[in-house]
Formats: sequence, structure tokens, C-alpha cells
Amino acid sequence: MTKSRVQAKAVDTSKLRNFVVGSAIGLAVIFGAMSLRADEAITKTHGFNFFGELKYPADYKHLDYVNPDAPKGGEISIWTMGTFDSFNPYSRKGRAGALASAPFESLLEGTSDEVGTSYGLLAETLEYPEDQSWVIFNMRPEARFSDGTPVTADDVAFTYELFLNEGLASYRAILGQIVTGVEILGPHRVKYSFADDASRRDAIPIVGGLPVKSKAWFEKTGAKLDESRMEPAIGSGPYVLDSYDINKRITYKRNPDYWGNDLPFNKGRGNFDTIRVEYFADSNAAFEGFKSGAYTFRQENSSKSWATAYDFPALDEGHVIKTLLPDGGMATGQSYVMNLRRDKFDDIRVRQAVGLLFNFEWSNESLFYGQYARINSFWENSELAAAGMPSDAELALLEPIADLLPAGVIDGEAVMAPVSGSRTLDRKNLRKASALLDDAG
Repeated sequence: MTKSRVQAKAVDTSKLRNFVVGSAIGLAVIFGAMSLRADEAITKTHGFNFFGELKYPADYKHLDYVNPDAPKGGEISIWTMGTFDSFNPYSRKGRAGALASAPFESLLEGTSDEVGTSYGLLAETLEYPEDQSWVIFNMRPEARFSDGTPVTADDVAFTYELFLNEGLASYRAILGQIVTGVEILGPHRVKYSFADDASRRDAIPIVGGLPVKSKAWFEKTGAKLDESRMEPAIGSGPYVLDSYDINKRITYKRNPDYWGNDLPFNKGRGNFDTIRVEYFADSNAAFEGFKSGAYTFRQENSSKSWATAYDFPALDEGHVIKTLLPDGGMATGQSYVMNLRRDKFDDIRVRQAVGLLFNFEWSNESLFYGQYARINSFWENSELAAAGMPSDAELALLEPIADLLPAGVIDGEAVMAPVSGSRTLDRKNLRKASALLDDAG
């Protein structure tokens, strides 16, 4: 598995706001009063992390990876490929425009420097018992949609109904598995109850990650979630649709009346007045557009292009800056994936042999221009990646299921990818691979 480390940017640009919107699901609303056992231990917090402690305390001032004093203004322009005929990103009908989910916010939102963590955005705090059989979100009363109307628990409950009845089939399936009830406890207070077998790791982030819709807007317009439409639903986020030219460009503008500018979670984010997306037929056309100044920010994912194609006049004249920008997040990778349902790959020795036969070191230098780094974990660059011998805490989890684990997991070091020499064929690894294949028959 390998990770690309190449990226380019034009002058006077910065990182884009993370527009990743959490999983959207919904459920029927049950109106009623809430009753809690007096002796039940309840956690009330500003965020949620199934894996451990939150990095940021309740009184945090801003996220560590932003400049809280970043200037506001200007435009950033990016590119995408293809066409669009809709601004509804939550339907399979039509082709949604780039960043069509950007205007929407959720009760919780994740950060880029933690794994499995969500902090309150539309929600100020959340409450849940030790068994996490339910969660209550206490919403921010100051939250507003872009038309100035308040975001309420009624909108949250309506959103669940919307996704239950009109959402994608995959959302409805998840919905039926984890959620058993939704209760409106007040204008800005809503409770979700979970099934006994619902994943305690995922349940709260899933319901908290739903993009909240305006009940009033949907009822007024008669819009459906499962339709293709060019009229975007209103959201509560910092950006709204400004203009578009079908299959050519889309422009979003910063909402001057955005309610959440002063939230610690938003400090140093959403800095550009406008975000413009230029459409191109293919990646080659997009690169030519960048060279001519059609847009200002480009992430490069081709090691060959990074090493050989960035030699145009704008770069030489200082109008374009080419630089590596480490993002500090978990590494993503490129890999061969073996189908274990095929008999020849079902034997772990065959898979180990294939790993030994791949000479990453030679490939990286000879084919990838030295631009890749080897990945040894699906959780690379995070505290969840295995390293060295198992810790006491890890052993406490592993030892009860020792009989189910492969040899070496408990009493050996974490398995790392094999290292080859700089020659095309690494004879040492070839001999190991040959022996494994012989043993596998």
C-alpha cells in the first residue's frame, strides 16, 4: 500500500474548508416526554470519541491546525471533472454539482487531527448514559438557516423522517438497524434511542452527522429528497449558492449573516468570500486550464506529472507555487486487493508471497519518481496504528480471543510491509516467497 505525497497550489491560496458531511439517515419521530432514572450515570459533554479522550477541552479557543487570525476575503477556485444537472446531493437521480453539500451543517462534525472524534456544531452539548442506549442533543439556540429562520429540534426530527421515507436505500437500511425512536424534548432538545445491537462506536456519530434540513422550506416548496432539482435546499452553513453555468462552473459565496462565525470550531475556517468550481472534460484539460490561470488551487495525484509536468512559464515567473503540504491526517493508499473468495488467495501464505514479490523500493524510485511512502496500517499516521509489541491495554483485548488470532499477534511485533533492495529482483525476498508458495502447494 502506498501514499501519494504530491500537491500543488497557486499564489495566495490556503486550505479549503472541510466540506465532508457525515452519514445522513432519518427516523420516525415519537413525541413524548423523557424520563431518566435518577441513579443512571449520564455523561454531558461537548463532543464524542468512542476510542478515548477528546483532544479539545470544553473551553477550547480554536482547532490547532487553523490560523484563528486568518484574513477573510478573496476567492479560491478549484476544478472538477464531468457534468452536473442538480443541486441535490442526497439523491441518486441526476448528477449533483460539486460541493452541493457545502451549505449544510450537522449536530456534530469531525476534525482533521483526531480519529473517530466529533464536536458539537449545531449541538452545543450532548448527553448519553454509560451503555449509550440513547443520546440527547442540546442544540444552539442561535443557529440559523441562511434565510434567517432558527434551526430547531423540529427540523432535526423532520430531517429523520425525510431520510427514512425518501433517502437512499443504504441509509434506510442503517436507520432500521440502529435507531428505535426520536423524541422532541423542547425547541432545541432532541433525543435518539438506539437498538440493543446497534454499534456503540457508530450510533452517536451517525445521528449526529446528519445534515439538518429546514422543515419549513421543504413544506413550502414541496421539494422531495429523492428528486433531481436545480433549486438547492437552504442550509445553515457559512456558504450559499451564488451562481452557476451548467457544466461549466459553480460559484458559492460566504453568507455575511452566518450565525456560527464566532464558534471556536469555526475560527480560522471559511475564510474565502467566494469558492468557484471550474468544470473540465478530463484531467488533461484541467491541467492545461491551471497552467493558463483558469483556477488557483490544484492537488496533484500523479507522481509523473508532479516530477515532469510542472515546468510552465507561470511557475517560472512566480505566479504559481509548487509545494508539498503535509496534511497530518491518516494516510490513504493505493493497493492490490485480493479476493479471499478465490481459492488461490484464501491461503495466507499465498498472500504473504505476493507481498514479498512486490518490490516497492525499486518501483518507487524507478516508476514513481520517489514520491511515495510505504503504508503499514489502515490507520497510518494515527494513534490507532499498531507499532512494536502489544501494549497492556491491547493485550487485555486480545488475550480473551487468543484462540481466534493468527500466531504472533499476541507475542510478536506488529507486522510491517517487507523491504526490498534497489535492484529489480530482490533474491532474499524471492526465496522467501518461493518457500511460502511451495508450502501452500
